Amino acid sequence: MATQAATTAMQPPRWFMKYFSRSHVFLNRLSGGRAFNKLAGNEVCFVTMTGAKSGRTITMPLMYVPFGSGVLLVASRGGAPKNPVWYYNIAANPDIEVRHRGRVMKLHARFAKPEEKPSLWPLCDAAYAPYADYRARTTRDIPIFICEPRG
Repeated sequence: MATQAATTAMQPPRWFMKYFSRSHVFLNRLSGGRAFNKLAGNEVCFVTMTGAKSGRTITMPLMYVPFGSGVLLVASRGGAPKNPVWYYNIAANPDIEVRHRGRVMKLHARFAKPEEKPSLWPLCDAAYAPYADYRARTTRDIPIFICEPRG
């Protein structure tokens, strides 16, 4: 098992992630949503959220798991010791918009309860196998957001 320090060292620099995310969103929009829907061969969605501190509208490409009429978002950050920045945005402002290949969903995010997680992890692992490795890398309880249609 990797140490917390080794996991942190494996994370790309923050400036690179910002640049990469913004470029990914820009190119997806430029293509009308027809291109840049995958990252390393895995499907991504584009989540529009409100910044927890800035109040700005932010769109980020994120891995996701289809779930009922909505999605699951896993705040894994590759098994790093801290939650990803987008986690704090959604925790503070749970009304989000999720775009995937032209489909737009207006969703409300909530934290999966501890008793829900054992049934959700197999779905998450089936959609993106590295989630199991990420859980093994960290002592952090990786949050799962259940995002369901606003109603």
